[in-house]
Amino acid sequence: MSRYSYIVIDPLSSFGPGDRLQGVLSFLRDCGYSGVELNLTEPTGVDPDRLEGWLSDLDLVVPSFLTGDAYSQGLCLSALDLSVRQRTVQRLIDYLDVAQQFDAILVVGLLQGFRSDEPDPDVANRRITECLREVAAAAEDKKCEIVIEPVNHLQVGFNNSVGEVLALIEAINSPAVRPMVDTIHMNIEEASLVEPIRKCGDRLRHVHLCESNGSLFGTGNVDFGSVLKSLDEINYRRFASVKVYRGAALEEAAPASIEYLRKAEG
Repeated sequence: MSRYSYIVIDPLSSFGPGDRLQGVLSFLRDCGYSGVELNLTEPTGVDPDRLEGWLSDLDLVVPSFLTGDAYSQGLCLSALDLSVRQRTVQRLIDYLDVAQQFDAILVVGLLQGFRSDEPDPDVANRRITECLREVAAAAEDKKCEIVIEPVNHLQVGFNNSVGEVLALIEAINSPAVRPMVDTIHMNIEEASLVEPIRKCGDRLRHVHLCESNGSLFGTGNVDFGSVLKSLDEINYRRFASVKVYRGAALEEAAPASIEYLRKAEG
C-alpha cells in the first residue's frame, strides 16, 4: 500500500514563529505517519529552512502542499478580473519555490472558484486552463508537479468529478499537471469509489482519504477497504493523506485513523 501522511488543516501561518508545529510533527511521526500535508499561506508564517530541519530530524516528508487558503485572500483562477487571475497565477508560481524545496506537489482545488465568481462553466474553464498552463510551464522549469483535486459541487464551482478533471488536464497539456482523488468528494460526485481510481490508473499522483462526514474513519459510509484495494490494483505507491476536519481533534484523529487504515488493509 501507499505511505500515509496526515493533513494539518490549520494554515501554516496559524502556528506562529515558535515550536508548536514541531510538536505536531513529532506527534504525527510517533503515530506512524511518514509524511505530513501542509496548508500554504502567504506569508508562510514558518521559516522553510527551519521546517526542513524539523522534518529531517523526524524522518518525515511533505508530499504535498494545499493552496486553497489563497481563495480567502481574494485570489481565484476563474475570476472575471484579469488582474485577480494574474495574481493567482503568480501566487501559485511563488508556491512552486516552496514545493521545490521540499520535493512536494501543489494541490489545486478551491482556487478554481465558484459559480458566483463566473456563472458560465465554459468561460470559467477557459480561464482556469489558461492560468494553469502558465503555472504548469513554471512547474516544468522547476521540475515540480501540480495535482488538480476534483472537489464536490458544494465546495467548488467547476471540475467536480474525476472525469472533468482529466478533461481539464488534457486541455492544459502539460506533464507537470496530474490528477488526484479524494474519497469525500468521490462519495458525493461519483457512482463508484473505485472506478475513478482505475480511470486515473498510473496517472494518479495523490490521494486524500476522508470519511463521508469529514469525521473519524468508520463513522460514515466510505468503504476504505475497497479504496485501498483499488489503489493496490493500479500499483499506487505514493502518499495517501488522511483528512479529518470535523468532530475530532488531531490528537484523537491521527492515531485512530492510521489504526483504522492498517486494519482496512487486511
